Amino acid sequence: MEEKATKEKTIDYILRSTWMSVTKMYNEEAGKKGSTMATGFALISIDPENGTPSTTLGPKMGIEATSLSRTLKSMEEKGLIERKPNPEDGRGVLIHLTPFGKEMREFSKQVVLAFDQAVQKNVNPQELQTFRKVAYTINDLINSKKIYGPE
Repeated sequence: MEEKATKEKTIDYILRSTWMSVTKMYNEEAGKKGSTMATGFALISIDPENGTPSTTLGPKMGIEATSLSRTLKSMEEKGLIERKPNPEDGRGVLIHLTPFGKEMREFSKQVVLAFDQAVQKNVNPQELQTFRKVAYTINDLINSKKIYGPE
């Protein structure tokens, strides 16, 4: 039994190695336009018409505040975004896309859609539905503290 366990990859390994491959692929595509995957995800997460409060971007993207701050600073330096006071909350800031930011957002969306379409074309719908179900179950187990329990 132990020998078999060492030959088969753990779920954790499969998730990590797959995500590392996806990250590498996205970064290679983004690099063609002088960008990064993190910047692309941020662009997609920002409302192109009304802007997005900076406080909601981190949770939306699943990244920590310090990483988000670095990403936003870089995006501002590249002319992709601008920060404006939130008219509904004087203390808050809205992140708005510049025209260049909107152009790069469209590029990022096309990269994500191309990946999605390639997977859908090569995996049958039933297997894809099973994959989604398993992924949602893993997220639920983690978010509801059903693996290791509460802190």
